[in-house]
Amino acid sequence: MASLSQSEENYLKEIFHLTQLQKEKVSTNSLASRLNTKASSITDMLQKLAEKQLVQYIKYKGCSLTENGEKIAVQIIRKHRLWETFLVNKLNFGWDEVHEVAEELEHIDSVKLVDSLDQFLNYPKFDPHGDPIPDKNGKIPYRKTKMKLVDAGIHKKLEIVRVNEDEMGLLKYLERQNLQLGTKLEIIEKFSFDDSMLVRTELDTTINLSKKVTENISVKIVEN
Repeated sequence: MASLSQSEENYLKEIFHLTQLQKEKVSTNSLASRLNTKASSITDMLQKLAEKQLVQYIKYKGCSLTENGEKIAVQIIRKHRLWETFLVNKLNFGWDEVHEVAEELEHIDSVKLVDSLDQFLNYPKFDPHGDPIPDKNGKIPYRKTKMKLVDAGIHKKLEIVRVNEDEMGLLKYLERQNLQLGTKLEIIEKFSFDDSMLVRTELDTTINLSKKVTENISVKIVEN
């Protein structure tokens, strides 16, 4: 198959992400919203990808990835997350700085480079935001115990395992609050009037977090 354009690769990646979120066919409207593109442009691209047998598309019924389309999407995601890990761990980028750079680097078409990068990083399972990194065979690590902080119970011992990398403001806010992957905390109180919560960190600091923040943080329960 001829090489794909960056735009085509981006479409495959976003269809994959939306499929994981929705567990159903992806509508042109949801894809247009995600890519900030007109629905008519979405339709044109989906027809092109369907001709290349990378998506299954039926007008008014949405689209899904073919087996080959999904394989390509997963490898693009693998490259993106490996590059983010490299930028944070080896070049000291902040976790709020790497997404746009990785968006460019993910389109480099070199299997040898990506496999060497994976080996150099010692085969990481998760990127700096806690998202799983697919291996060279497309297998995606799975963390069974993950839940959103907003849904966690009071007085449970918790550890931050993922944050939403799409929210740049959130990443900067968490950095200022010294809340990072691996930070251990406990919910002290939940406030019903605005669904915010008071948490105490392992550094014995207390922080009030809004619902918007806690909806974008994933945690796991830490055994005592």
